[in-house]
Amino acid sequence: MDHGLRCWKCGASLADYTLPIRRLEECRACRAELHACRLCRFYDTSKAKHCAEPVAEEVKDKASANFCDYFSPTPDAYRPEALSAADRARAELEALFGRK
Repeated sequence: MDHGLRCWKCGASLADYTLPIRRLEECRACRAELHACRLCRFYDTSKAKHCAEPVAEEVKDKASANFCDYFSPTPDAYRPEALSAADRARAELEALFGRK
């Protein structure tokens, strides 16, 4: 079932992943953790704590798996223009050599 989700980090399709995304699910292409703020529809850097959900507890590491009950994956999470040059280089190296 194609739900249109793409990895927030590398843009790989997550069409073959079952919803809901499990807490420790990783992208098969770049090994990014998927149950993370960066893949959530509430992730918004213009908001306090970078979250548009007003009652959600703050999550410090937006790129790591978390226990947020409000997590809702969005197909709009992959934004390559939002990645810094360092983040892009790191993602390319991790894709090439694998994550430790």
